[in-house]
Amino acid sequence: MSVFTSHMDAALAEARAAAGRGEVPVGAVVVAPDGRIVAAAGNRTRELSDPTAHAEILAIRAACAAAGSERLPDHDLWVTLEPCPMCAAAISAARIGRLYYGAGDPRMGGVAHGARVFDHPQCHHRPQIYDGLGAADARALLQDFFARRR
Repeated sequence: MSVFTSHMDAALAEARAAAGRGEVPVGAVVVAPDGRIVAAAGNRTRELSDPTAHAEILAIRAACAAAGSERLPDHDLWVTLEPCPMCAAAISAARIGRLYYGAGDPRMGGVAHGARVFDHPQCHHRPQIYDGLGAADARALLQDFFARRR
């Protein structure tokens, strides 16, 4: 029997680093079945001039490269904010086993809000979903970031 370990602190550290770069503070980590963090990333859309450079996408790309596979069965993805529809589709394509996310995103979310990607019959794979972990910290990071920009 394995002991549950939260990796949200690592995702929050990536979100803080993203904020420090002037990016929207979202962070993500991919955890292998043995509990090791195999990839970590924060948003880099501005830095890379790439609208797909969301934390989840970058972390999934790095984890797939490390695994030598386009699929990550039995891996966990920890992310500070509810994934958007693009990221939810990537999570499904990568066959991520479990998705843990912090703050919900009523405006741009694609899991519990909006497109609800995993609820569509066309969705090839639906991870187990756990929301609300570290939500207050994730929400505070985002609110502080946007308050400073106004």
